[in-house]
Amino acid sequence: MSDSIDLLEAVGRDASLRRLPPDLMASALREAGATDALAEAATTGDPRALAGEFGARSMMAAQTYQTPYRDIQAPFREDEEGEGEREGEDQPVPRDPEAD
Repeated sequence: MSDSIDLLEAVGRDASLRRLPPDLMASALREAGATDALAEAATTGDPRALAGEFGARSMMAAQTYQTPYRDIQAPFREDEEGEGEREGEDQPVPRDPEAD
């Protein structure tokens, strides 16, 4: 794997190598000792060929399962004066007439 990374780094530094046609790039990499996966990725342009060599794996998770469900709003109710309030909002505590 480290040889593949070194070869990719060398290709990135040398502009003449980056402009080679894919088949010439693959043969140049094979001559330099590249793995079959690296040569295949250079020929096809598909980086998935290197996934096995580098140990890549899918790191995706569904976003819907990472957050709590809070889209449901509290019910709306009207009080005696006709003003509406949502459940859970600060509301005045009714006075107990028997407490006096």
